[in-house]
Parts: sequence; C-alpha cells; structure tokens
Amino acid sequence: MKFLGFLLVFCCSAAFVKAQEQLPRPLPTGKNDTIKTYLTNIDGELVPMIVTQEVKIVDVRIFKSQADRDAYNRLRYNVYKVMPYAKLAAERYQKLQRSLATTADKKVQKRMVDTCETEIKSLFKKEIENLTISQGEILIKLIDRQTGTTSYTMVKELKGGLKAFMFQSVARFFGHNLKETYDPNEERDIEAILQQAGYYSYQN
Repeated sequence: MKFLGFLLVFCCSAAFVKAQEQLPRPLPTGKNDTIKTYLTNIDGELVPMIVTQEVKIVDVRIFKSQADRDAYNRLRYNVYKVMPYAKLAAERYQKLQRSLATTADKKVQKRMVDTCETEIKSLFKKEIENLTISQGEILIKLIDRQTGTTSYTMVKELKGGLKAFMFQSVARFFGHNLKETYDPNEERDIEAILQQAGYYSYQN
C-alpha cells in the first residue's frame, strides 16, 4: 500500500512537472517590441486605432437568366472598350483648359484647340469610327462622368455653337445625344463595372 501511495505521488509529481513544461513560456521582450499606433477617444477611453486602406464590399451578382448574364457581359465589354477613350478625352480637355487660361489671344487659343483635336484624331480616329451605337452611347456618358461636362457643352465651348449644333444633328441621326449626362444612380450596372475595374470616383 505504501508502495502504491509512493507510486501515485510519483506519478502526480511527474504529471505536474510535465504540465509545467508544456506551459507557454513568456517571450523575451526588447526595445523594438513596442508597436506604435494612433489612439482615439471613445466615451472617455483611449482605444488603439489602426488606419487601413479603404475596402470595397461588393455583392455577388445573381442573374435571373442566361440572357441577363449575356447582356451584362456585353455591357461590361463595351464599357471596358470605350473607357480609355473617355479617360483620354478628360485628360486632354483638362489640359486644354489649363492651356487656354494662359492666353487671351483668340488665334492662339484656336491653334491650341486644333492641335488637341488633331492629336486625339491621330490616336483614336479609326477606333472611334468603328464603335457600335451602344458603345458610342456609353462613351458619351463616360465623358460626362470623367469631365463633369457633356460632350455638347465641350464642343460648344471649343468649336462654337454652330459646330455643336451640327455635331448634335449628326449624333441624333445615329441615335446619340451629345447632351446626355451620366447619373450613377440610373447607370448602376455601368458604375459597378467601373468600380470593379478600379474607377472608384469621377476624374480618376
């Protein structure tokens, strides 16, 4: 019996020692172990605050039918196709506005406008001429999105009211409207496609 008692005590002691060995040991700390962070005051209590990059949460699109899926894929293709043209138009328009502001000489301003027009035509004339009606309509909307100005207003400012009227008449013949504006609430599919592609805000 004494032997069993001794064996029991020995086993308990061994188990205690083993349990102590399995306990996590505190890690040594040094001068570089302190993490500096911002603090914010919430109801009188200072709470650590870490600033992270903006995270966009997007729902998974569920289509009612294959036809809806195909239509959305066509829209996405068209948006991706014309967005580079809209970005270029916005960049050149903004650059031109800055250049025009440097002089009041009408002849110099006209040369600036003609140079800008020639540059855009030389880069994308063939591609833009081959756009479909749907792609052209999207391009007109995206130009307004990127510049905050309709295509009609841009033509009127740069080429005059008569040119704007003529361009609008031609556009109407092909089913377009240069005065069309972009409303992200009405164009939710286009806006979602743009944001998924990284165009989170206007003029970017």
